[in-house]
Amino acid sequence: MALLVRLLALALALALGPAGTLAGPAKSPYQLVLQHSRLRGRQHGPNVCAVQKVIGTNKKYFTNCKQWYQRKICGKPTVISYECCPGYEKVPGEKGCPAALPLSNLYETLGVVGSTTTQLYTDRTEKLRPEMEGPGSFTIFAPSNEAWASLPAEVLDSLVSNVNIELLNALRYHMVDRRVLTDELKHGMALTSMYQNSNIQIHHYPNGIVTVNCARLLKADHHATNGVVHLIDQVISTTTNNIQQIIELEDTLETLRAAVAASGLNTVLEGDGQFTLLAPTNEAFEKIPAETLNRILGDPEALRDLLNNHILKSAMCAEAIVSGLSMETLEGTTLEVGCSGDMLTINGKAIISDKDKLATNGVIHFIDELLIPDSAKTLFELAAESDVSTVTDLLNQAGLSTYLSGNERLTLLAPLNSVFKDGAPPIDAQMKNLLLNHIVKDQVASKYLYHGQTLDTLGGKKLRVFVYRNSLCIENSCIAAHDKRGRYGALFTMDRMLTPPTGTVMDVLKGDNRFSMLVAAIQSAGLTETLNREGVYTVFAPTNEAFQAMPPEELNKLLGNAKELANILKYHIGDEILVSGGIGALVRLKSLQGDKIEVSSKNGVVSVNKEPVAETDIMATNGVVYAITSVLQPPANRPQERGDELADSALEIFKQASAFSKASQRSVRLAPVYQRLLERMKH
Repeated sequence: MALLVRLLALALALALGPAGTLAGPAKSPYQLVLQHSRLRGRQHGPNVCAVQKVIGTNKKYFTNCKQWYQRKICGKPTVISYECCPGYEKVPGEKGCPAALPLSNLYETLGVVGSTTTQLYTDRTEKLRPEMEGPGSFTIFAPSNEAWASLPAEVLDSLVSNVNIELLNALRYHMVDRRVLTDELKHGMALTSMYQNSNIQIHHYPNGIVTVNCARLLKADHHATNGVVHLIDQVISTTTNNIQQIIELEDTLETLRAAVAASGLNTVLEGDGQFTLLAPTNEAFEKIPAETLNRILGDPEALRDLLNNHILKSAMCAEAIVSGLSMETLEGTTLEVGCSGDMLTINGKAIISDKDKLATNGVIHFIDELLIPDSAKTLFELAAESDVSTVTDLLNQAGLSTYLSGNERLTLLAPLNSVFKDGAPPIDAQMKNLLLNHIVKDQVASKYLYHGQTLDTLGGKKLRVFVYRNSLCIENSCIAAHDKRGRYGALFTMDRMLTPPTGTVMDVLKGDNRFSMLVAAIQSAGLTETLNREGVYTVFAPTNEAFQAMPPEELNKLLGNAKELANILKYHIGDEILVSGGIGALVRLKSLQGDKIEVSSKNGVVSVNKEPVAETDIMATNGVVYAITSVLQPPANRPQERGDELADSALEIFKQASAFSKASQRSVRLAPVYQRLLERMKH
């Protein structure tokens, strides 16, 4: 409760301004994170922000709610420190950071925000310092001291050896000739720099991180008399090539270059937009078996799907990843993009070898492993990645593996490996035909299946589809995982082997010696035609032992009364098909007799009217049969329920008598009679 109160208080504080009034226009993600950091630091005084520092590094982040409780950045533990929020400073002897930083010009502000190296290099140029100290309105994305120190020596040497051209141009590229605050920095926008009007790429992410040419904004909105300073963690450089042009220039992307040309995707990669290309290197292509690679490269549709699976719909710089998130590709799949320390991960794997190659229309990360989508895979390749290897082995042994790698549109109904925990069955003609009946003659998707639909198999059977509240079943087997759709085939992971029907309910009962007494009873009751014709029945079939367990007199009486026998047997027949996988916790199934049958499932045991079932899911063309070890009694035939009904009837009569007593003396005299009748019925 205390935690809930604190969370509600925090939510209220986020919604209110400093004076407790409702906040104004919607804040940017960066401003919201900064506000959260300020709230977390307020117990240390005014204008104090909580900052998370990754242990063992100099990386610091303003904290959002999720990171605050997880205390991790990219899986690495963090410690919380408390610093003055941007634009404020400490006052000796006072708590927190009560004083606003004095406004000065851009040049002096660089020193205040921790960019003294930028200040130093500005001094070395002849023109820039006067400009920064003079009139005007500018924005500078100032690299931190650590950013300058991390530059390769040869790059830094080339800058400082020609300060009035190279260094001046580099610094001017970090500047914009107007004031730009974070609330104006929108995701995917470009700002015109003061170096040859070259663009600076801005990305503002939902987690509050802002990047400038993929450099992270560390501290923002430091106002100056003639502009604003934003501190960033890298020295940025101009970019003039689009993604396609970078592919053309990179030797390590030679195979990708040929694949893009063959697919026609070069028009996308050189066009407008903001994409992330996960660019597989030559090495990544070489890791794929030659047969698989040649098949994909020779199939335009599969190739296009493959490449689209490497293109994210939005630009994502590495610095924006502080935890896992899902990102959609142009192919329509979702990739889990995360990080582990300094390494980016894709679907949990650290396969990114080089990151943040900036282009005019996005960003490129080099990867050393190919991301093949399901839509470019064969059935065999889909099955190899699923927990269904036993059935693929059986298909190989039966000589049916060509169906898994061909270009015929099929759907494999593949039982889980756990179905074969007692061992795989031997391959014979019957098993081969059963395996063929696990392959549907079309590439189907579970989301389009409907109740009562039939699916044709390679084995010649028609399989029925049953849709229940919490399961989707094909005959006796239900789908256990999301289906996978490949280039030509689809894979359904099933919870058991299919048993296609071989005859009507009567055929099933006649073919099983356990039900000989039931068959005779059905014939005596005149129900043979019902169970032979088309329909949808669930039959709870008492075995011979169930009939023999009845008292002899009761059994003989039942068998000698055709009408009562038919009534009892109809109570054993549900008016719809209910396979065990569709039961859930409890289903009340209406019988042909009219009363409901209670069917339940718990810990893998199916019960009917609370009695365990001996065998489930014996499939027939017009229904399903369950073997049970007792004869079910309709509610009207159960002694306790019969007594309750009589008592209820007497009670109703008594109520009516009481009502009449107000109008008739005779009814009053009869009331004690009804009262005695009621007491007798209840006892």
